[in-house]
Amino acid sequence: AATVPPAGGQARAQAIRACQAVSGPAEAPDLLSFLGWEWTQVGLTPESHYGHRNVVLRDIDPSKVPPGPVAATGQSLDIFQASDLGVLRLLLPLLDFPSRQDYYDLDVYLRETAGIRTCPEGEEPTADCLALAATPRQLFERLDAWGLEALAIPHGTAWGATTPPGASWDAQLEAGQHDPRRQRLLEIHSGHGNSEEFRDWQEFEERPDGTRACPEPRERYLPSCWQAGEIIRERCLAAGEGETECEDRAAKTRQLYVDAGVNGVRVVPGQQQEDWLDAGQCRDCFLPAFDYRPGMSAQYALALSAAGEDDPARFRFGFVGSSDNHSARPGTGYKEFARLSMTDQRGPADERWLRWLPPGPGPLPEPVAVEALEPRTLDGAERMASFWLSGGLVAAHSRGRSRDALWEALQARRVYATSGPRILLWFDWLNATPDGSTSLAMGGAAESREVPRFRVRAVGARIQQPGCPEETREILGAERLGLLCKAECHHPGEARQHIARIEVVRIRPRVHADEAVADLVEDPWRVFDCEADSSGCQVEFEDPDFPDAARDSVYYVRAVQEDTRAINAGMLRCRVGEQGACQEVEPCYGDYRSPEADDCLAPAEERAWSSPIFVDYAASS
Repeated sequence: AATVPPAGGQARAQAIRACQAVSGPAEAPDLLSFLGWEWTQVGLTPESHYGHRNVVLRDIDPSKVPPGPVAATGQSLDIFQASDLGVLRLLLPLLDFPSRQDYYDLDVYLRETAGIRTCPEGEEPTADCLALAATPRQLFERLDAWGLEALAIPHGTAWGATTPPGASWDAQLEAGQHDPRRQRLLEIHSGHGNSEEFRDWQEFEERPDGTRACPEPRERYLPSCWQAGEIIRERCLAAGEGETECEDRAAKTRQLYVDAGVNGVRVVPGQQQEDWLDAGQCRDCFLPAFDYRPGMSAQYALALSAAGEDDPARFRFGFVGSSDNHSARPGTGYKEFARLSMTDQRGPADERWLRWLPPGPGPLPEPVAVEALEPRTLDGAERMASFWLSGGLVAAHSRGRSRDALWEALQARRVYATSGPRILLWFDWLNATPDGSTSLAMGGAAESREVPRFRVRAVGARIQQPGCPEETREILGAERLGLLCKAECHHPGEARQHIARIEVVRIRPRVHADEAVADLVEDPWRVFDCEADSSGCQVEFEDPDFPDAARDSVYYVRAVQEDTRAINAGMLRCRVGEQGACQEVEPCYGDYRSPEADDCLAPAEERAWSSPIFVDYAASS
């Protein structure tokens, strides 16, 4: 007799339990799977933006699984529930035949999503309706109501494709949108790039009257609003207009871009991605997220304190990495290959489909006004293709391989992130703790008045061999390996990459609201060069300033490997002029304009980031 599968969350949990049943003994399985979902929130203004959270549940037992996920309200949900390929369902697979399966899958996904019923306000969520949460606080409250042990991990936080200009962590901390029990971890690196580093430039400037203006370019940052004006000015001059008129149009364009907020790119009719050079990007960050938002970086979060409290609220995040691709290939980054399969780069395989698209506006020499609160469109989205990476990983210092052991390590923040390679990293505080222990591992927090002492040890990742191990080929076969990993498995040899240096970052969380975050983030605070030794690198250091400064401090380390080549490490591949500015770009396209066999490789110093150690200045001895 046919068996009707359980609905909602139970169906997913049943699949996970089936996976666990063939993964070995519970105390040490080959593969440990967790149940979860992404809470995908996107605000159109800095005040309404909270960003994405990956919700991870501890348990998979039927009695501890919710009826289904909790979705974010807003534009993301509206777009997916209203989307329908319509006649394109038949046309697109024909126009782009090599990618036909992608269109079939998308069509099924959109139709299934459109058919989901959301729970009316006041109705308890069941398997028949989707629970909603407009804010992180509502998400936490729903998890509390279900009595679930769960982590909510912010991810892709500095990624400008879904984060409005000017967004920052401030509002979330001040408005109670943080739960230190749930938000223990922060994704610092993924296939969407790096969200670690703070920079003190701003996408828009605040005027004294509360309005916003476009800032001028800086040595290491070209504001997109400024470049929008340059594009229009050059078009205006090419059309034969005078210098004064064209400069007026450029100034108008910059203000229109600022006023349009997330839709600024639409102010420039007929824009091409090459026109923008490297506007909006962090020039001196390691593999940064696209259209970088420094106010949503990890360093900015760690520097904050909620104002006006005797015991100020703070973010105390541990750091994780993830692949975050959308091709059912988790854990990418072990090898830099197959760009169009191991990253989120996508696009038509040839240009036939272009003939069927309605013609867009040409490169007009005047800007157009766009409403800031209109739903975002995909204008300018192809620029993101040069920022898709193979992804990161999270490593845990756990006391075993069981579900309980790994969950305990995640909760304790005894984890670290890598940009993909399986680098080994230890970071410990060596001062004696009140319980008598002689060290505190990464992720830990303590109080002290003594000079804090630390030890770091890092070992480079094993160098990958081509192909797959013989045992894997025998078990899975050529066809299965081709589908899963393009016949290039994780296949480490005995030799290891060298650790080039250890970098230490010190952050002193804000004490007064008027303290500038740029003065609180010291990156790097200390740098230790390492010998070329395959056995790794170990250093010890201390902070002699801590007792006299008499303020809380946060420390974390980066273990930086020697140069290797990585997909899209060159980002937009700028040709830099004498003044250090980008003069011309050579994007790595996700479509037919870049050969499929070209992985757009460039040198990168892959790295691992420890979770921070939080050392608070003790109020009394």
